[in-house]
Amino acid sequence: KVARAILYMAQGTFGECNSEEEVQQWMRYNIFLLLEVGTFTALVELLSMEIDNSAACSNAVRKPAISLADSTDLRVLLNIMYLMVETIRQEMDEDNLEWRALRETFRTDLGVSLYNNEPFSVMLFGMVTKFCSGHAPHFPMKKVLLLLWKTVLLSLGGFEDLQVLKVKKREALGLPPLPEDSIKVIRNMRAASPPASASDLIEQQQKRARREHKALMKQDNLDAYNEKDPYKTDDPREDDDDNDDNDNSIEAEPFSLEREEVLPPPIPHPNTERLSLPKGLPWAPKVREKDIEMFLESSRSKFIGYTLGNDTDTVVGLPRPIHESIKTLKQHKYVSVSEIQIKKEEEYLKKPLSAGDEEFDLTPAEVLYQGILPSLPQYMIALLKILLAAAPTSKAKTDSINILADVLPEEMPTTVLQSMKLGVDVNRHKEIIVKAISAVLLLLLKHFKLNHIYQFEYMAQHLVFANCIPLILKFFNQNIMSYITAKNSISVLDFPYCVVHELPELTAESLEAGDNNQFCWRNLFSCINLLRILNKLTKWKHSRTMVRLWMSTVHLETFQLFQIVK
Repeated sequence: KVARAILYMAQGTFGECNSEEEVQQWMRYNIFLLLEVGTFTALVELLSMEIDNSAACSNAVRKPAISLADSTDLRVLLNIMYLMVETIRQEMDEDNLEWRALRETFRTDLGVSLYNNEPFSVMLFGMVTKFCSGHAPHFPMKKVLLLLWKTVLLSLGGFEDLQVLKVKKREALGLPPLPEDSIKVIRNMRAASPPASASDLIEQQQKRARREHKALMKQDNLDAYNEKDPYKTDDPREDDDDNDDNDNSIEAEPFSLEREEVLPPPIPHPNTERLSLPKGLPWAPKVREKDIEMFLESSRSKFIGYTLGNDTDTVVGLPRPIHESIKTLKQHKYVSVSEIQIKKEEEYLKKPLSAGDEEFDLTPAEVLYQGILPSLPQYMIALLKILLAAAPTSKAKTDSINILADVLPEEMPTTVLQSMKLGVDVNRHKEIIVKAISAVLLLLLKHFKLNHIYQFEYMAQHLVFANCIPLILKFFNQNIMSYITAKNSISVLDFPYCVVHELPELTAESLEAGDNNQFCWRNLFSCINLLRILNKLTKWKHSRTMVRLWMSTVHLETFQLFQIVK
């Protein structure tokens, strides 16, 4: 009863409010009040007691079917903690100095070994492995994973915080500043729609070839005419048209593919200022030291017949165009933090005694890595097991884990409306689990890579060992458009709308229609995260890339990947 009373406070005492804004205002005020009096520490202790409750675990193991009633106390505690972490994580302009100080203190406490001599995230990871091992099948995994995601996000920081940390780390290592902010570049990029199938891809290639052939014929005719008429005057509009024909930039390509077949003959018009579109890549190119070495090795072998190893300065005997190419490559040379870390590790291995002790900062990422290191393989396997069970393409098996323990009621529905509502809840439940796991994995990979490259490689290697690459490919072996546009939500039952307004009568037609949103941003978020995880696992790893290509060929998923951003 006390925990439920605290939950009612954390939810904004909605019974005494008249609007959603008022509920959110009191929710924020009450949560900072609960944090100030030490409620979160007490909740962590209660959660630890529930995790170690062997009687509840044994009862759940013996039951043939797990339902909502088996995890009531756990769900109340996790609900309060999730509301506190998520509300405190969001910074508001009207927050006073006391609340800002509480937020920073709370963030520091989550990132250090304060709770049971380990970070709070490690306790949640332990719940995940205990659930997957079958010793605690009643654990509400959706709420555990959501709380784990928000805890990692608050303690380590999001992508913008990661960008700030990267700038500071490069400055500390004496590296030049980043050429651009990747987050801002991606936000300004135009959306692209790749071909949906192989036939569309081949058709576009053929149209592009025909267009280039027409451009060549046009240029040959102009050259012949110029030879006959040396007094020809230049028209700037003709130059612009020629530039458009030869332009293969990302922005102009979708418009110029079928221009000859679609547009009518050009009409003479006066000179007007035309909209200039950016050409080339939207980000600055990056060249590794290894790329320069490989280019020089191949050039020396071709023109001179010998190589000089890692020498990137000697260009004697090479043609002038090679000199210009090397100069251009060196202008875009990029030294990453990972390369410096690898060189330092090699020095420690060569001179273990004279190099001295390795220095490292106890950052939140370092503390979390030290906490999960002993059981990191088990954590990765457990997360991927749950992701497999929640994937829409996975088939129900008798030996698979039950992730619906905190969504199935004690009594199964008896009417069509109840069955439809339960179906929406189950699909939404799985989508949230996929979203939370993909976000946790991506955050850990990015923070560990910045903290130390070998931490990233160790985690990535265990993800590969646990068949993460085939799992992601299997996830994308579906109709991505249907997944992104799925409407597995009932907007009138969302909090705090459902506790403030009078609920309309739900019908089968309203449940089938869903909400008015064109896309499900939750599923789009999950697809983007899984793609970025796949990219991080296979980048510069030829063997893993070949595994991905082989799996794509075997499962006919090659062109499914083209549909994920459509």
